[in-house]
Amino acid sequence: MANSGNKKIAGSEASLHPVSEQAASFTTISGVPVRELYTGADVAGFDYGRDLGPPGEFPFVRGIHRDLYRGKLWTMRQFSGFATPEETNRRYRYLLSQGQTGLSVAFDLPTLMGYDADSPEAEGEVGKCGVAISSLEDMEILFEGIPLETITSSMTINSPAAILWAMYLVVAEQQGADWRKISGTIQNDILKEYIAQKEFIYPPEPSMRLVVDTIEFGVREVPRFNPVSISGYHIREAGSTAVQELAFTLRDGIEYVEWTLRRGLAVDEFAPRLSFFFNAHSDFFEEIAKYRAARKIWANVMRDRFGASNPRSTMLRFHTQTAGCSLTAQQPYNNVVRTTIQALAAVLGGTQSLHTNSLDEALALPTEEAALLALRTQQVLAYESGVTQTVDPLGGSYFLERLTLDMEAACYDYFRRIDEMGGMVAAIERGFPQREIAQASYQYQRALESREKVMVGVNAFAGEQTGLDILSIDSTAHERQVEKLNRLRARRDSRQTEAALDALEQSARGSANLMPPILDCVRAYCTVGEICNRLRAVFGVYQEASVV
Repeated sequence: MANSGNKKIAGSEASLHPVSEQAASFTTISGVPVRELYTGADVAGFDYGRDLGPPGEFPFVRGIHRDLYRGKLWTMRQFSGFATPEETNRRYRYLLSQGQTGLSVAFDLPTLMGYDADSPEAEGEVGKCGVAISSLEDMEILFEGIPLETITSSMTINSPAAILWAMYLVVAEQQGADWRKISGTIQNDILKEYIAQKEFIYPPEPSMRLVVDTIEFGVREVPRFNPVSISGYHIREAGSTAVQELAFTLRDGIEYVEWTLRRGLAVDEFAPRLSFFFNAHSDFFEEIAKYRAARKIWANVMRDRFGASNPRSTMLRFHTQTAGCSLTAQQPYNNVVRTTIQALAAVLGGTQSLHTNSLDEALALPTEEAALLALRTQQVLAYESGVTQTVDPLGGSYFLERLTLDMEAACYDYFRRIDEMGGMVAAIERGFPQREIAQASYQYQRALESREKVMVGVNAFAGEQTGLDILSIDSTAHERQVEKLNRLRARRDSRQTEAALDALEQSARGSANLMPPILDCVRAYCTVGEICNRLRAVFGVYQEASVV
């Protein structure tokens, strides 16, 4: 329902009055029935050690740390990026000065799709939904004055993830940072692109090779960096239920583990650096149950399915972002309330880092003022609400524990069905998760249309719209990026550039890890588009079959 703009929903013109109780549907936002009262009978057979346990102990239902936020608050990592690297660098410095504790890079669509700013495919999109990065020079500007050895950065990039990570590593190298000390995350979750977000370039098999290459390289060279952030966020944004988000995300994680094991790495070599990324939607208790179930399921899968013996291999660490799909263009100040509720669910669910969406994001990228208010939302929760003083304060609630158990059972049922198909890559090629999400999205939209579910200010309590000053990215961002690219191509060593690209293409035709030749290309100031085009020449471009 995000970015709903002027689209009308049945009944929206009318309703300045509450929805009658008779019309209300007592289900979660995902359609799971909710009973009037939960008692001990609803958790009959509940075993404390197996189904709950102390915080910091297997299966980590109550959190991966014994003291959780009493020991260390979650990282406040606001997702940010727009226009040019220069402008985004200024935004990063501003947010850090206001108490943000980690960076999270949003890239524009051309970068996400592996095109340079001067590519015909980039026309009209440069800097619009994130920062434009075409070369190492852009990455140098993006992190100018920001010490990469002492701050953690997360980069939301997938098909070209190895390339952008290589650029980040070279900038750290230029700063004199030790790769073995720097930490952060690249999203690098290509499976969810095929399932939900659709920003893929290559077919699944070579794409999975690139993911495994980064995992292997990270283990050997950058051991504190998370080489993949297995993401349910975009699955939920595409319209999935909470259970589908949980199941498809964790099953993607299983797929990455299986492919990396086939490469020859031992599970305890790489599993401690796998991280996750979940959505925080508006159904408060359902979201908390999802996070608790996720930790329990992952712990058991890693121990029982893969034989992990390192406790860190069984700990599910995750970042959370509040639900973009819940934001409305109508009455946008309501989004502050939605975001606060969602952020509180993430905190009570034990997240390790958090992004809170800005009130204007159904209309545009956030203004500086809106981004600051979103950050202040986290700070008020952290320092004023008291929710950080004890671990899993809702643990033992009959309702919450029943939700958690049911979420777990439904997730395992999806695992069984996907395993029977031959794994997640095979399921994606058959369109299974795509169809499941499409059906869930349709059912939710029907519930809104019928007003079985209420969205305040949209299909109930509608009123006059509030105007906002929004961030506008003008065409000069595109022009400035193209000018920089032209200057870069004129001054770089073209023979070195071509030699590096030739070596990469030759390596791609073999089976060697592609991170070293990609790093050589980056150091030679090859562009994102040039590197991706050489890989396109070897791997091809994926064409998705329609889902019916």
